[in-house]
Order: sequence, then structure tokens, then C-alpha cells
Amino acid sequence: MTSPRRSDLPQSDPRRSFPFQHLIRRLLFLVREDLLHTYARDLRKWFVLAPIVGVVTGIAITAIAVVLLGVLWPAVLGFYLAHHWSIVPGLVLGSALAGFIMQRLTPDPDDHSTEEIIRAYHERGSRMNLRSFPAKIAAAIATVGSGGSAALEGPSIYAGGAIGFWLWDRLRRFRLSERERRIMLICGAAAGMSAVFRAPLTGIVFALEMPFRDDLAYEALAPSLIASVVAFVTLSTFLGAKPLFGFPSSASYTREDLYWSALLGLLIGLVALLFVTTFRHGRHLAVRTRWPHWVKMGIGGLLTGLCGLAFLQLYPGRLTPLGPNYEAVGMILNQHYTTKELLSFAALKLGATLATLGTGGVSAMFVPLFLTGGTLGTAFAQSIVHSTNPGLYAAVGMAAFLSAGYKTPLAAVVFVAEATGGHAFIVPAIIAAAVAYTVSGNASASSEQRLHEVHPVGAETLTPSSGGSQPADAL
Repeated sequence: MTSPRRSDLPQSDPRRSFPFQHLIRRLLFLVREDLLHTYARDLRKWFVLAPIVGVVTGIAITAIAVVLLGVLWPAVLGFYLAHHWSIVPGLVLGSALAGFIMQRLTPDPDDHSTEEIIRAYHERGSRMNLRSFPAKIAAAIATVGSGGSAALEGPSIYAGGAIGFWLWDRLRRFRLSERERRIMLICGAAAGMSAVFRAPLTGIVFALEMPFRDDLAYEALAPSLIASVVAFVTLSTFLGAKPLFGFPSSASYTREDLYWSALLGLLIGLVALLFVTTFRHGRHLAVRTRWPHWVKMGIGGLLTGLCGLAFLQLYPGRLTPLGPNYEAVGMILNQHYTTKELLSFAALKLGATLATLGTGGVSAMFVPLFLTGGTLGTAFAQSIVHSTNPGLYAAVGMAAFLSAGYKTPLAAVVFVAEATGGHAFIVPAIIAAAVAYTVSGNASASSEQRLHEVHPVGAETLTPSSGGSQPADAL
């Protein structure tokens, strides 16, 4: 007897065997659509690209820090303190040399540091002229190393942004778009800031806040997170992870401290408004003056040297408003100075910064601003509050001046949190930063910052089906 063929057997209806099959298919379709929407941006490539930016930037900033902080500036500072007469000629020569380098070896001697990165982000399709990169780094070393009132954040942000741009051009196999070039620009800037201050969160937030006065460069968030941490680890491998500033911490604050912090924020906001407005007018005048760039910077060096010499004549010692001033931060925080001496230091530090950077010095003013804020905060604690915790008000003053001067309130508060190593100063710093930011209005030390990100009408947006398209550049 033959067995029945398979085709002769009764067949069951697939819909009856799997009564929920259509629901499962629908569910899988919805899951697929959700995943497409969630991963519309291709973040996988940044796990390769961002670490490369971080490593290269970290190595570059390590080299700059060793040259300036480890070799050049300690020798120059020691000579200046031993021979006060040498301060003025030393700064004139160093500043004039920086100006000569910028005039002869760069297409635009007034285009450098953070301003060049911001302008490239907004206006040039993130394009940079890398032929002048060595010259600008050399000019920055001459500016800071001779005692100009600036620090390493300018060349570090510029170097990081330039490295990000350079790597974008070298990694075309990843099919990087024009929009992703903007991201790598900010990604590199964040890595440079993170490495030079050994403060990854500060580097990330400052770079994201840097292009705008009232907005963030959200598109660069994830890559900047990765690159900043990698740059920090890279520099720490060579120079250690110890914070740059020995900041005394506090366990608590009182309700009265919050009120005083608001008042301090108000006062510093007004001082920052006056300084930034003066700086912008002075910078505009210097750019329009048709003198050789090295002459303008030489005059700036002369005025900077006079500020430093005047302070040392009034208050002999090791504290001076010149150079990177990392050592001055520790001295202000951990040593006692009279209120008159602190106020004199703050005024001459702002004057030296105006002379150095207003005439074209190749760097930025992150350190001068937070050092001045810390000095004013300490004087405020001594003379008005009579507080036993001047470190609290130093931190609050730093956050307030950074917030008002650079329009970076988040970076200012994050910097205080990382510098103090605790949470006790954060709430007072937030209050002071918010008040100073509001009081100072739209005044900013950066002429290239935009108010906020603006997209033209009809700009394309991300869609799940297409995997994302490139939004238009900021206006």
C-alpha cells in the first residue's frame, strides 16, 4: 500500500496557524521605523573619527604646553622678576616678533585663534587656510612666551580646530559631508580646550557655546564628548592628570552666600560690560589703523609691559599680571593679599589684556577673564562680606566674569565645578553667572559670535527614510 503524497494531505491555512502573523509584521515594521528614526544620524563613524581627532590634538597641545609652560615662560618670568627693567623691552620685542610673523607669513594678520574658528564655522563652509598654521602657532608662542597677557587656550582651540579640518580632508574614505566638516572643526576645538585645561567637561561645553551668544552647536555634541575625553587622556599620559589650579574647596554655603553671590554677579557683570565694550572699540580701532602689524603689536607690547612694571613697582613680589598667569591663579587663591593690591592687580590685568589682545596678540582671554573674576571675588569677600571662605567668592567671581565676557554661562559653571573638585560652589556660581550674563547684555569679547543658530526657510531636515540630509549652514 503506497503512502499518500504530501500534496494529497489536507493543508492548513497559514493565517490559522499563525493568527497574529499580521500583527507581528506590523510590529516589526514599527520597530524598524523607530530604529531608522533613532539612528538617522550615522554615529558609528564618530567612534573612529573623534578618537583620532582627540589623539592628534592631545599630542599637539602637549607639545605646546611643554614649550610654553615647561621651558619658555618659567625662564622669561624668572628673568623679569630678577630684572624689572627687562619687562618693557622684552614684551616690545616679543610682541613685535609675533606681529612680524603674522604680517609676513599669513594672509590676514588679524585672523587667528578662537575668532578664526568661529568665523570658519559660520561663514566659510568650515574652510581654513592651513598653510599659515605653523606661523600662527609660532606667533602665539611669541605672544604668550614673552609675557603677553594671554594663555594657551587661544592656540589650543585654534590648533584643535585646524587639526579637525585637516583630518576631514584626509579621511575622505568615510564619505564625510560639508556639515560633518563643521562638526570636526568644533570637535577639534573642544579637544584642544579640554587638553590645555585638563578639564574635559569645560572643553566640551565651551566649544559648543563658543559659536553663539544664546545657543549651542548641538550637532557636535557626541563627537566632542569623545574627542575631549581622548585628548585629555592623551595629554595626561605625558603630563599627568593633576588639575592646573590648586583650588581650595568648601563643604557648604549659607543662604547669605547666595545673596552675596547675586550681588557679586551684578558688579562683575557691569565690569565685564565696560571691559568688553572698551576691548571691542579698541580692537576695531587697531584693525582699521593702517600701520604695519608688527608696529601695532609692538605698541601693545609696550603698554602691556608698562602694566606689569607698574604693578611690580607698587607691590614687589612674584605676583605679576603678565604671561599665562597659571601661577598667579594659585597665588590669588592660596595666599593673602590686601584688597587694594587685589583691585590693582585686577585693573592692570585687564589693562594688559586690552593692550595685548586689542592690538592683535595671537591668543584668547579665557584665563585673563577668570583670573580677574577670581581676584575681584576674593577682594569682595575680604572687604564687603568679610567671609572666612574667600575661595567660594573667588570661584563665583570666575564664573561670573567668564559668563559675562564670553557669553558662555554653562562653561563657566562647569569650569568652576571641575576646578574646585566639589559641588559646594556650583549653586552660588550658577546664580552669579546668570546675573552677570543678564546684566552684560549682548556684549561679548568675540566679534564673530552669532546670537543663535538660524536656518533658512525650506531647509531640509532629518527624515527616517532618507537617513538624514544636511541642514543649511548658520546664517
